[in-house]
Amino acid sequence: MTVPAVPTGVRVIHGVPVLIAADEPTVVDEQGALDLLGESWYSGTRLLVVPVQRLDVRFFDLSSGLAGAVLQKFVNYSLQVAIVGDISDYLTASDPLRAFVIESNRGRQVWFLDDLDQLADRLTPGS
Repeated sequence: MTVPAVPTGVRVIHGVPVLIAADEPTVVDEQGALDLLGESWYSGTRLLVVPVQRLDVRFFDLSSGLAGAVLQKFVNYSLQVAIVGDISDYLTASDPLRAFVIESNRGRQVWFLDDLDQLADRLTPGS
């Protein structure tokens, strides 16, 4: 499953302004995370949607440190982020990644979701 073609831009989902960062270059380092932070601040959003396709494959290999470095930037600056798309192949290949995704999805800062419908469900008032 991939994220349907959704243009980059701000959407309001259940009253929450969300920046969907679909058309940007691949995030390969911490600078890519900082660029996304800047876009979010500029757009006035505090929730960022990053399609799986925007992330370098090293992001899903926790031993590379890329996921930790990128996600720590978002956490440090209180930017909520949803990684959206099919990561099932990565999850099958890595027990640590699977555990990380499960734990992340329990919180409110970082979510790994299949699609924008799941994001809408998370943002439904009373959820």
